Amino acid sequence: MTIKEVISKIENRIQIAQAEDFDNVGLLCGLPERNVSGILVCHDALENVVDEAILKNCNLIVCFHPIIFSGLKSLTGKNYVEKAVLKALENKIAIYAVHTAWDNDYFGVNAGICNHLGLKNLNILQPKKNNLKQLTVFVPKDHTENVKEALFSAGSGKIGFYDECSFTAEGKMTFRPIEGSDPYSGKLFVRENGEEDMISVIFESFKQNQIVSAMKNAHPYEEVAHQIYSLDNENQYAGLGMYGEFETEMDEVEFLKFIKEKFDLNIIKHSDFTGKKIKRVGVLGGSGASGIKSALGKKCDAYLTGDLKYHDYFSAESKMLLCDIGHYESEQWVSQQLFEILSQIFSTFAVLKSNEKTNPVNYFL
Repeated sequence: MTIKEVISKIENRIQIAQAEDFDNVGLLCGLPERNVSGILVCHDALENVVDEAILKNCNLIVCFHPIIFSGLKSLTGKNYVEKAVLKALENKIAIYAVHTAWDNDYFGVNAGICNHLGLKNLNILQPKKNNLKQLTVFVPKDHTENVKEALFSAGSGKIGFYDECSFTAEGKMTFRPIEGSDPYSGKLFVRENGEEDMISVIFESFKQNQIVSAMKNAHPYEEVAHQIYSLDNENQYAGLGMYGEFETEMDEVEFLKFIKEKFDLNIIKHSDFTGKKIKRVGVLGGSGASGIKSALGKKCDAYLTGDLKYHDYFSAESKMLLCDIGHYESEQWVSQQLFEILSQIFSTFAVLKSNEKTNPVNYFL
């Protein structure tokens, strides 16, 4: 199986197109047509991880953070990024990153945190906006099911935990073939009347090209009458962060002790105590100051994230316990999640989890 074929299977499970616009995800280096000897899963594709891939005969590294992020203009080995990428290229090792595509996945980074904490009634904290569209297409009745099947196969009609969702309505149509046409039915310059079905489906905007192509290939008409609308609906099943609830509330000190134990932390930086019991908790793995306002809006009693700055702590407005548990610490289960997913997808070659130690932060206690 080639790297390109492996990536295709990965992206059937993790929609890489749902990554944030600023992010650098996908295949970062390596030849797509090269055959895969083994996959090494890691958090950060640093030089020591590339060494491990060489040792274990893995020529594809699937990582969470992209080692190439921005500003790379040359490859001379002058810093840790260039050293890792150069070594990968010299040893014919490809590097593929998922990052915010997995952050935005309903079952991704933040679901892992919530599940580890035992939170229930999970919801996306910051649902993705303006990424849903609606397609309406008009089809002769004897081709309705064929076109539906093509639309579903291309990825449309998925709403939350339901797929193959559509709406069909019957209607009357007219058309008149003119010079240059090659009509499916009817005669030149004669207005035709008939019956058609109107099919409507919803889809994520990044799937538009494949869905329109599938629709046209399955449709019998020379000219396919269809419309595509951008929706204002939020996608409740994709976005950054997540929030949920404990079955039993706890006081703030008890909560902090619980978090310290669950995340195996040395320290937790937090805002002033509010005096409230902790029941609803918001989480956002990595750098999550952007989610503070959303967590307040969802009436969270506490919010867990990393990389908070001095002034961020004032944003809690004394209404919510704001906790900085560390960037890596909040994402520490990601490589295990990815390893389990890839192990399920691929059985014909080795999928290994790295023995990496990539967290650069240490504590003197």
